[in-house]
Formats: sequence, C-alpha cells, structure tokens
Amino acid sequence: MPEGQVVQKTETLATVESLQADFKALGIEKGMVLLVHSSLSAMGWVCGGAVAVIIALQEVLGETGTLVMPTHSTDLSDPSQWQNPPVPESWWQTIRETMPAYEPDLTPTRSMGKIAETFRKQNDVLRSAHPLHSFCAKGPQASYIIDNHSLAYGMGENSPLARIYDLHGSVLLLGVGHSSNTSIHLAEYRSDFPSKRVVQEGAPISQADSRSWTTFENIDVNDSDFDRLGEDFLRSDAGKVVQRGKVGIADCQRMLQPAVVDFAVDWFEENREK
Repeated sequence: MPEGQVVQKTETLATVESLQADFKALGIEKGMVLLVHSSLSAMGWVCGGAVAVIIALQEVLGETGTLVMPTHSTDLSDPSQWQNPPVPESWWQTIRETMPAYEPDLTPTRSMGKIAETFRKQNDVLRSAHPLHSFCAKGPQASYIIDNHSLAYGMGENSPLARIYDLHGSVLLLGVGHSSNTSIHLAEYRSDFPSKRVVQEGAPISQADSRSWTTFENIDVNDSDFDRLGEDFLRSDAGKVVQRGKVGIADCQRMLQPAVVDFAVDWFEENREK
C-alpha cells in the first residue's frame, strides 16, 4: 500500500512506546519464544517503520525472549512451478543452471513483508539453511530453533516450526490472517488426508565451495483453507485462549503454537477434501 494511503487511514501514529504497550496487551512478555507474521502497512503509519516494530518486540521479549520470523525465498524454487509470474519453458533449464545459490546473509525474502526482511539483516540474527523455507531468530533459543533445518520436508519435523512447538512457543499474527500462519503447515505434515502427496522440489544451494541445483522431497502444501480453519479454531474451545487486540490499527491475534497446530491436525483429517 502506498505510504500516502497509510497516512490517510491513520488517526494516531504508532511509536516504539505505544507498540510496546500494544504488544503487552496481547500477552507478549519477557522470556517468550514468539513467531511473528506481519504486515507493516496494516498497522497504520509507524514512526520508525519496521525498525520501530522490531525494537518494540525485542524490548517486550527482553534478553530471555526469542523472536522468530519466516524469511522464505520461494523465488529460488523450480521455475516449472512458477505461477506469479510464470516464465517460458525454454528458460527453465537456464534458470536451474545459473540462478545464484541460496546464501543466508545475502538472499532476500520473497513476500514476507518489510518487517521480516529488515529483521533478517540485524546483527546476531541467525537464519536457517533451507533455500526456500528459511526462518530467522534472535535470542537464547535461536540456535536450537534454526540449526539442523532439513532440506527435505522443510516445514515438517526437522524444521524451525517443530522446534517452536517443542518450546511451547507463541504465534503473533500482526495485521495478517491465518493464511499467513506457517505453523499450520506443520499440521499438514502431521495429519492424514486423502490428497496428501509427496512432490519433488528444487533449489540452488552451495556445497563445498560449489553451486549445484539440488532436488528434494516435500509434501504438496496448500494454504487455501487456512483462513476457514482459523475461523473454526477461534470458535473452538482451544481458540478461546487466543488473545486478540490492536497493534496500531492492525487487528492481531496471539496464540500458543501447539494449540493451533494440534487443532489443525484434527481439522485437516475431518475437513480437508470435504
């Protein structure tokens, strides 16, 4: 959204101090492990932009808290799967042979928003090694969450999502809906439904000072029903503990990640394909 439109829809600008108060009202506190999905423009005009949001989150979490964000780079995927935009088939092999390899410090995010892209560049932030589905983290639990991110099944049991689950972490949807809630993908791996299938993915990676195009297995993930799942979650007993409120002018939800993942496993097995 153009910045002028953001200014026009904002009655009271957000500051680091006001953001901290908003985050605390959502139940965010020191020592938490917090996975954040965000839209900066949804918050209205923020004095300091993405930097102010990150500072406010880190101040509320404190030195004992761990902040996590998705830093996916899906433009490094196999060009045969590209839809937005598609490219001519005659280009596919050239792209596979020449696309620069994933580099955690260099490769930008795609469609993750300005807050996540800014966060990944901060000193002492760790980024996982997955070329398509990486996550970034800063705090005492960062290494545990980020290390050993497997190439195959990149949002499954050997991913940062599963480690956040182990740590009983929280998810903050900051001006975005459940269609952006990557933790629900972990539930896709853990559930059984008729259309679940394994697909081949590819990406350029660096190995032993050389670049190679590497293929690996994944399940065919699908977020088209995540918003409907999220609505059912909010109506459920498990969803009653979700804390809802505003950050700036953005509608936000904070929830325990295991609660939404466990609900989603059952929901997929009962509802997907119907």
